[in-house]
Amino acid sequence: MGLEMLFFICGMGFFAAFIDAVVGGGGLISIPALMMTGLPLLVVLGTNKAAAVMGACTSFVSFVRSGKVDLKLVRILFPITLLGSAAGVLVVREVPPDFLRPLVVVMLMLVLLYSIFRRDWGRENKYHGMGRRVLLLSALVAFSFGFYDGFFGPGTGSFMLFAFLLVGFDFLGAAANARALNFASNLAAVLLFAHFGLVDFAYALPMGLSMIVGAWCGSRLAIRKGASYVRPLFIIVTTVLIGKQLFDLLS
Repeated sequence: MGLEMLFFICGMGFFAAFIDAVVGGGGLISIPALMMTGLPLLVVLGTNKAAAVMGACTSFVSFVRSGKVDLKLVRILFPITLLGSAAGVLVVREVPPDFLRPLVVVMLMLVLLYSIFRRDWGRENKYHGMGRRVLLLSALVAFSFGFYDGFFGPGTGSFMLFAFLLVGFDFLGAAANARALNFASNLAAVLLFAHFGLVDFAYALPMGLSMIVGAWCGSRLAIRKGASYVRPLFIIVTTVLIGKQLFDLLS
């Protein structure tokens, strides 16, 4: 790896983690950057997860320290997401995930439209706990999103944030709790990718270190600016995600 490539992947890692720390979507930046190294696709995915887990851990810790993470809820959903992601990684080694792309585009469009037209949505935290039925449904959703992140990935952060909005969190609280589950899915994925020898640590470590800095800056800015900052960023990133998936689908 030359010096130019090192600076490139570190710069892209910082930017990806900055965005990912708040609303997800960092893979839009980091995966294409790693693909430019010439690594095989599965190694790119594994290396990206190895770097991303460092940024995800940083943003998770930042949000926990700010008091924005519902630890009681996360303690339940974290291991479920972990298991879902591990299952997704095992399946993706056998089944190409591209058949999901049309469905992901439709789901992201629905998320985007709902977020745009519900202008007052997510301004205030209306979450006051869950009943057993909603908690069981949330556990199923956590497993599904974990599986999706390990299997395919694009839009996971948007879907997780949207799910927390649906149960009453404001945009900042939803972003904080979504980061917790995203850390779980990244952690399980990187452990399995590394086990199968699909991580290039020469690229993962420098990109991961830059992601730590980017995630810290992104999460601190979100905490300081609040929901009024998270909502428009969520809409922008989701729009870009839709465009990227449509481009990949039609090309």
